[in-house]
Amino acid sequence: MANIVLASGSPRRQELLHRMGIDNFDIRVPQTEETYPAGLSPRETVEYISREKSDAARALCTDDEILITADTMVFLDDTRLGKPKDEADALRMLTALQGRQHTVCTGVTVRQGDTVLTESEATEVVFRPATQVELLGYIRTKEPMDKAGAYGVQGLGSLLVEGIRGDFYNVMGLPVLRLSRMLQSFGVTFFD
Repeated sequence: MANIVLASGSPRRQELLHRMGIDNFDIRVPQTEETYPAGLSPRETVEYISREKSDAARALCTDDEILITADTMVFLDDTRLGKPKDEADALRMLTALQGRQHTVCTGVTVRQGDTVLTESEATEVVFRPATQVELLGYIRTKEPMDKAGAYGVQGLGSLLVEGIRGDFYNVMGLPVLRLSRMLQSFGVTFFD
């Protein structure tokens, strides 16, 4: 099997590759700007950024290596919620999300040489109603500060989530079922 390269410094994405049974991979993170054209749908946006990351990371890989890039964003009514700038921004986001449904989209690109496959996954997440005291307490843990949408479903943020429809792992930052199918088209096998 070809060497796999994950072009992400995200500990969550690294953990999810391990959960998929991929223990032997390299991490090479390119420097990229996460910009995208106006007017794209949420799924088109994360696909576009994922491809841009793949294009930037290609120079760090050989044509034989399998490169994985991803981009995850949280959308509330088609408005992007990025990582909070500060605690006030985190409170603004969490207040907007509480008691409502939002969408987490991840674009994934798998590349080997000139062969490139880009797909995306969308997962619906419903937050329970929460008090401002609870939200401020969550923000004090610092967990929200480096997460899109100001929460981490794999941590204390799970206490705010009432329900999920779709790939749970997508909300963590990598849709493992979709990625496994993409990797199979590049000759990566599972359960062998």
